[in-house]
Amino acid sequence: MEYNLADLFESVVDVVPHREALVHLDHPGTGAERRLTYAQLDAAANRIGHRLLDSGIRPGEHLGLQLYNGVEYLQTVLGCLKARIVPVNVNYRYMAEELAYLYVDTDLAALVVDAEFTDRVAAALPRCPGLRLVLRVGAPSPDAAALPAQGFADAEAAGSPERGFPARSPDDRFIICTGGTTGMPKGVVWRQEDLFFAGLGGGAPNGEPVRRPAELAERVAAGGDGITFFPAPPLMHGTSTLTAFIGFGFGQRIVLHRRFAPVEVVRTVEQERVGVLSVVGDAMLRPLIDALSGPMKGADCSSLFSVSSSGAIMSDSVRARFQELVPGALLLNNFGSSESGFNGTATDDSGPERGFRIRVNSRTRVVDPVTREPVSAGQPGRVAQRGHVPLGYYNDPEKTAETFFHRDGERWVLLGDMATVDEEGVVTVLGRGSQCINTGGEKVYPEEVEQALKAHPDVYDALVTGVPDAVWGNRVAAVVQLCEGAPRPTLQEIQAHCRPRLAGYKVPRQLVITDAVRRSPSGKADYRWAKEVAAAAR
Repeated sequence: MEYNLADLFESVVDVVPHREALVHLDHPGTGAERRLTYAQLDAAANRIGHRLLDSGIRPGEHLGLQLYNGVEYLQTVLGCLKARIVPVNVNYRYMAEELAYLYVDTDLAALVVDAEFTDRVAAALPRCPGLRLVLRVGAPSPDAAALPAQGFADAEAAGSPERGFPARSPDDRFIICTGGTTGMPKGVVWRQEDLFFAGLGGGAPNGEPVRRPAELAERVAAGGDGITFFPAPPLMHGTSTLTAFIGFGFGQRIVLHRRFAPVEVVRTVEQERVGVLSVVGDAMLRPLIDALSGPMKGADCSSLFSVSSSGAIMSDSVRARFQELVPGALLLNNFGSSESGFNGTATDDSGPERGFRIRVNSRTRVVDPVTREPVSAGQPGRVAQRGHVPLGYYNDPEKTAETFFHRDGERWVLLGDMATVDEEGVVTVLGRGSQCINTGGEKVYPEEVEQALKAHPDVYDALVTGVPDAVWGNRVAAVVQLCEGAPRPTLQEIQAHCRPRLAGYKVPRQLVITDAVRRSPSGKADYRWAKEVAAAAR
């Protein structure tokens, strides 16, 4: 056996077949649920994998997943991996034009789609001649006739529950689509072996990676059960799917909700005794605080020992409030990306004063973006990672050449994050270079200003962007969502709050109050929207 994700999953199934693997609470609190053991999930994935092959989808071809969270999502990913079909995540918020681009750009041959999205898929499909098979999850919608699709349940029933797939390889592919807030999405192409080590920590994200494939199942057989993993963001957000696979690698239980509902998340943590909860920054943590302070006050969350965020930072003030409500939970700001997997975790002294500081793994460096050589301590550069990195962007050789390179016989990926490194090797992430605001020659990274704004007691959420300025080139603009019932602050009041925390040139020069800050379903900031709102208000 080699480091292939389907092989590794099957090795875990074989040692804990009767252990509960997956729980889907479609309408939490109503009793509507679906529970599968490892053996049942394995058979369900076999069925869909065989059905895809029987329908003419060939190994190496691409299948899109345009779904809310559910058993069908992880079942299909596993079925694809078993059959050597390449899974591709699709943002379910995309409309017809964006979908048509993604379907064609990633060469989708098949699509598994939630019935709710029938109309937009039907509108995109005529422009996608390569997409030959559509499986619909859920009851047909009134306009289902416009979309030639087979019911997922019927497809599953027609497939064999046995394994019997051809031999697999560590070179089998896995594509994670990223982007969309600053341009069209890009498909990041991973070898499964590289993804296992970079995205899943080699079977032990916070410990010693396995040294041989069989060791993963041996660890599961020797260990106990009882840890429940709860990826709260959408599975179409790559980190959530990887979180689920980390749980599978430990032989533990995964809990899913169809969509993020804060009150029900707290209820599930209590009832299912969740130990590991993953979120995306304040956009998810704040609503959980509201639930714990309001309708779910007094809920027993003592089982929760880890809350981790990827894709967005949990700000200091919000973390502190959550810690008061759930004192036993360790809150982790993890740093990583679709292009690098996991890079490191924020240090305890991270914050607005010292910045977002992370202790990185041995494969991460800060390099000069031009020479791609390591920078000296204190000098700005871009975060890069070596070794187990993706092969590149699918169907985009130009962007691949810009982002991926070889040095000293190893593959490297150059990330978009600007950073410095100190003498101890601790990396301070400044922010995404593409979002950097140049005001009078000074560089301002939105994330550090947002941290300062969120420390204000009346600020619920905030995004920071640059807007044109006749004198400074650009000025810092804050788009702010207030806490419910909070008084409307003036710009001067916000500036007075920020000045002790930020250098003068970083203090917002414009304030826009909005009913709700727009973020993706996974909680990631929509800076394109923030820039439009700030420019219109100007």
